[in-house]
Amino acid sequence: MAFPNALPASRIPDAMQAPALRWGILGSGWIAEQFIRSVRAHTRQEIAAVGSRNLDKASAFARNWGITHAYGSYEELAADDSLDVIYVATPHNMHHVHVLLALNAGRNVLVEKPIALDHAQAAEMVAVARRKKLFLCEALWTYFLPKFDVLQQIFDAGILGEIKSVHTEYGEYFTRDHRIFNPSLAGGPLLDLGTYPISLLSKLLGPAEQMVGLKQQDPSGVHGQLSIAMANAAGNQGSMSTTLYGLTPTNAAIVGTEATIRFGSEFNLPGPFELISANGSASLHYAEPAGRHFEGLYFEAAEVARCIAEGHMEAGQRPLAATLEMMRMLDEIRRVLDISWSQ
Repeated sequence: MAFPNALPASRIPDAMQAPALRWGILGSGWIAEQFIRSVRAHTRQEIAAVGSRNLDKASAFARNWGITHAYGSYEELAADDSLDVIYVATPHNMHHVHVLLALNAGRNVLVEKPIALDHAQAAEMVAVARRKKLFLCEALWTYFLPKFDVLQQIFDAGILGEIKSVHTEYGEYFTRDHRIFNPSLAGGPLLDLGTYPISLLSKLLGPAEQMVGLKQQDPSGVHGQLSIAMANAAGNQGSMSTTLYGLTPTNAAIVGTEATIRFGSEFNLPGPFELISANGSASLHYAEPAGRHFEGLYFEAAEVARCIAEGHMEAGQRPLAATLEMMRMLDEIRRVLDISWSQ
């Protein structure tokens, strides 16, 4: 295939034009705050209610964010028939219980990543959503960004040729009081930071036929960092490292037989990338200002609103099959590295 003369344009519609739905927020932690801030700044979505573990906490959150209805239990929130969709923003060890609670109450659901602790939990959630004909989506917001729509068009057009290798990593610094150091909350970087690079490996390479890896245990009882290398059935390779001990470039490279993608900033955030021909003789630049962490959460909210209004039960940018495939790869990493969750 000839190297293109120009990059495709993003097809993401204006978020302000998405139908305005009534949202319930299940959970009152930090990510719920980021979601509300982004959605209110860039969309017409209505944050109508919040549910927390007790009424005092829910009421305080509602006052801080100007939310009309506060519920002192997740069950009360899920029972609110006025809500069009519930955003599950609790820690990932509780996603299975809370998503099933919302689905069984008849609510459409957007759930923070990862959707569950393992593939079995995720498959049950997907089965319930499909049986009840309800919308369900994993909030891996990266894939809803305009730059990933441009990248998807590049992938779909076969511009990279055969993808031979995908190199990824993601590291951040966390203080010792953060939940990521808590074994009872399925802590460690794999299900938190690791979902971004692992989702990319899973998306572009498919199931792992071979995998090797290393992990380092932290004194807290969680894994502090890990690295894996994998190969798919064709022998094409992927690598991933993640750490909770410090900031890394959080970059990625996607190498194909015809062209390579290199990112100009964190691959999972808004920002630029470069498409380079295999021999390096030609390149195209996607120019997008690097975005603040989580500022782009509104893109997923707007798409969820469009999907629900149009009667879809999943989002094309993050289909449930992709979520389940990522969970299979996470399960395999846990098997290879002997990582388990204390319950």
